[in-house]
Amino acid sequence: MEPRPLSTSSSLEGEIANLIVQTLNLTINPSEIDPVAPLFGEGLGLDSIDALELALVIYQNYGYKLRSDDPENAKIFSSLRMLCEAIEKNRTK
Repeated sequence: MEPRPLSTSSSLEGEIANLIVQTLNLTINPSEIDPVAPLFGEGLGLDSIDALELALVIYQNYGYKLRSDDPENAKIFSSLRMLCEAIEKNRTK
């Protein structure tokens, strides 16, 4: 069996986990965020206001503008890993 390659976004996942905790004033350690766990609902329990705050900070830090009318938002915000993949593909900074 071949070893799985490390995710190219693993360091970005750490950055974004820190950004989520700092931006939303969460009382958890960023390393406790499971990269594939849901960010909303039973996962971290984020809500639509949290998504707006994150979208603003992501735009400021990475130049990726998440639009509220994007039909991909549910997929993009489904987990830390999916959010990082979207940022990696669309970042300008």
